[in-house]
Amino acid sequence: MCGILGVVATTPVNQLLYDGLQVLQHRGQDAAGIVTAEGGRFHMHKGPGLVRDVFRTRNMRELLGNWGIGHCRYPTAGSAYNAAEAQPFYVNSPFGLMLAHNGNLTNADELKHDMFLQDLRHMNTNSDSEVLLNVFAHELQVASQNRYQVDPETIFKAVAGVHRRVCGAYAVIAMIAGYGLVAFRDPYGIRPLVIGRNDTPAGTEYLVASESVAIDTLGFKMLRDVEPGEAVLIDVHGRFQSRQCAERTVHAPCMFEYVYLARPDSLMDGISVYEARVKMGEFLADKIRRTMPHLEIDAVIPIPDSSRHAAMELSAHLNKPYREGFVKNRYIGRTFIMPGQGTRRKSVRQKLNAIAQEFRGKNVLLVDDSIVRGTTSREIITMAREAGARKVYFASASPPVRFANVYGIDMPSRGELIAAFRSDDEIRREIGADALIYQDLDALRAALRAVNPSVTQFETSCFDGHYVTGDVTQAYLEAIERARGRASKSGSDDEGGQLDLQLVA
Repeated sequence: MCGILGVVATTPVNQLLYDGLQVLQHRGQDAAGIVTAEGGRFHMHKGPGLVRDVFRTRNMRELLGNWGIGHCRYPTAGSAYNAAEAQPFYVNSPFGLMLAHNGNLTNADELKHDMFLQDLRHMNTNSDSEVLLNVFAHELQVASQNRYQVDPETIFKAVAGVHRRVCGAYAVIAMIAGYGLVAFRDPYGIRPLVIGRNDTPAGTEYLVASESVAIDTLGFKMLRDVEPGEAVLIDVHGRFQSRQCAERTVHAPCMFEYVYLARPDSLMDGISVYEARVKMGEFLADKIRRTMPHLEIDAVIPIPDSSRHAAMELSAHLNKPYREGFVKNRYIGRTFIMPGQGTRRKSVRQKLNAIAQEFRGKNVLLVDDSIVRGTTSREIITMAREAGARKVYFASASPPVRFANVYGIDMPSRGELIAAFRSDDEIRREIGADALIYQDLDALRAALRAVNPSVTQFETSCFDGHYVTGDVTQAYLEAIERARGRASKSGSDDEGGQLDLQLVA
């Protein structure tokens, strides 16, 4: 789950990219990078940390040009920051390419092997984004028939070649030196990608981003989503073209985007994240009324922030008081993203503090968007009891997370998931709740379809173990389990550092 952004404008684009990454910061807090283009020269700066910490005035001044891409990184395998893996990535052959990627390739190892032996390309990092960049570069070279001339037909053929070779989830924005920006999405549309447009006296500007919130805040108008398997091409003069490049497509956006990852003010695949979360609260209230009518609830309290809208709707449907019982320190990162159980456990206490008056002597229903590892839930329930709660009930707006996610969310190891091998009652005892209520998967599907009935299928592998791409085997899952185990034992000694480049293609 990373944030990606690309802009072709009529004026200098560095501030637009910076502001866009700021509103996509929730999608990745590990590292950030921006590349702009001026003629045939790329200007790049990237480094570890939040967007506001990576870029200084001197860096921004050096990011010259009217088009570029940005990326904020979230490590999908639990790895600590490695300076070499910050994006965007660059390769100079055949045309000079920069690429930013959100997602995860499930056949990255095979692709890396093929490129080394057949395509004679070499990887400098362990990032699957670098693999994807080199596959795209090779397909461009093949599509151009080694003429080293680029045109729309060549680019669309290259994207079609990427779709044939690459498996997994990917939303991509790439720059081709001297030509323009190309954006494409995997044939299942797992990771989101949206297009915005801005008509100015100097010409039309286009913006492509992970979420529509970047389009809104930068003054663009929402045009549409990039379709699964589609490629969108915007040249340096603002000319827009698109083509379906995949032989077969299935529209199955990631369900967890709406549960947790996306901002509530975003619109993706025609689904308002805010409306979806309100509907989740409605369906969850129905289940509580149906299965646990005996619960004596004095107050419904959300775990800020992503569960707030579900909790408000739930309280209204149950006719129970809604209360804000926790104050959030907004300067602490999202605990779901932090590597290491110890770090997560410590950060929960730093991030949330209970308002004792809302707990003392009450039976409270705490509502969260999901329960992944259980660390946050356990600590929050303990905090509620310490604040004086008589009974603590816990409700999850999503179903139990029982399976690894291999499409770009940090859930690769079932051993770290509290629900993987436990019943609901065992989970309840493990987190210390007096009652535990999970949303049903069918109800979650119904909640999203109520907002946009045209989306009939979703990627739900972390809930039901069904991997929509059809290529995820038990051997693959076991391999990433072993890799995750080695990574957690070895840790990381990378100091990291910022990187400025000016590259002539």
